[in-house]
Amino acid sequence: MPSSVPPVLSAVLALAVVLGLIGLATAAARRPYLASRLGLRAGRRRNSPGPLALEASFALDPRRRVLLLRCADRQVLLLTGGPQDLLLGWLPAGTAPAAGSLPAASLGPTP
Repeated sequence: MPSSVPPVLSAVLALAVVLGLIGLATAAARRPYLASRLGLRAGRRRNSPGPLALEASFALDPRRRVLLLRCADRQVLLLTGGPQDLLLGWLPAGTAPAAGSLPAASLGPTP
């Protein structure tokens, strides 16, 4: 059955329909009611602080870093980049070490 629509025009029209459907789905997912029904976080910006945030990062060498993370109202020190990541410990609630005040002994063993 011959078609009166050229193939290029048909492809462009199909692309426009697909992009339009993606745009409608994105707009619908941003609605608070639909986002809550889908389990999405409605109204939260990408850069707003959530329950988990990186507070500070300190490079020990080219591979290893000590990270100070905030998890809800507590803070935790992590050593990453070695053969395995290590949890150095939880800090008491409401206390935060000042920048550069961590003693070298608390950063874990050095290989």
